[in-house]
Amino acid sequence: MNLYRSSAFLAVIVASTLIAAASGAAWSAEKKYGPGVTDTEIKIGQTIAYSGPASSFGTVGHTISAYYRMINDRGGVNGRKINFISADDGYSPPKTVEQTRRLVEQEQVLAIVGSLGSPTNASVQRYLNDRKMPQLFLFTGVARFHDPQTYPWTMAGDLSFVNETRAFARFVIEDKPNAKIGILYQNDDYGKDHINGLKSGLSDKAASMIVAEVPYESSDPTVDSQIVALKASGADVLVEASLPIRHEDDLVRQLTFRDLALEEADDQIGRELATGLRA
Repeated sequence: MNLYRSSAFLAVIVASTLIAAASGAAWSAEKKYGPGVTDTEIKIGQTIAYSGPASSFGTVGHTISAYYRMINDRGGVNGRKINFISADDGYSPPKTVEQTRRLVEQEQVLAIVGSLGSPTNASVQRYLNDRKMPQLFLFTGVARFHDPQTYPWTMAGDLSFVNETRAFARFVIEDKPNAKIGILYQNDDYGKDHINGLKSGLSDKAASMIVAEVPYESSDPTVDSQIVALKASGADVLVEASLPIRHEDDLVRQLTFRDLALEEADDQIGRELATGLRA
């Protein structure tokens, strides 16, 4: 998953969707606008981490905001300007709930678009669906956000995490069939979906190949104890399902695996870890 590339793509898709919707509305003889839409404005909201453990992803929010400013500078969407309200939730579900309720009930946005995170988006998914508020193009690939029967107002923006890590498993089987796999994962839907995909991809080999499953909390200041457990397990392959936050520094500093085949849930951080751990 490369959020920095996909953020610009998301902004293009949303703008195109708004253009199509606004074009359709122009054919209506009678003006009937829902929340967040006037003759001059389309108001949409987002929650994202500008602070806290995932604050590096704040760049995503700034990128999307910049794209919408460009659209507005060029005249907007059929004469309407996009009012994009991006709120900091610090990658904290309680804060996400607070900010989302503000966007929906006070700002009265048309939709929640491009919000970041699996645990954060999960914390407001039922609330938004109960209110029939669109929750669109989310930066998460957890299975619950690909479930239109249960959550018809939710649509993820990322590919399935399960399918992603299932592909990692195929690579490990082909490249290192006798691997001893140690797993470091974020202890929420984000990490668990990746682990489910890995086990699905390993199939009946999972029990014999996985020698350690070590969780951490996104709020943990370090993963020192988790690294000790991974080193003690005898693993020679690391699968990491975590956000690109401060914990990669702990891994590079402390792990001493040799001939390490590494796959990671984030492309950029995976490459950096692979370079450091194979050195």
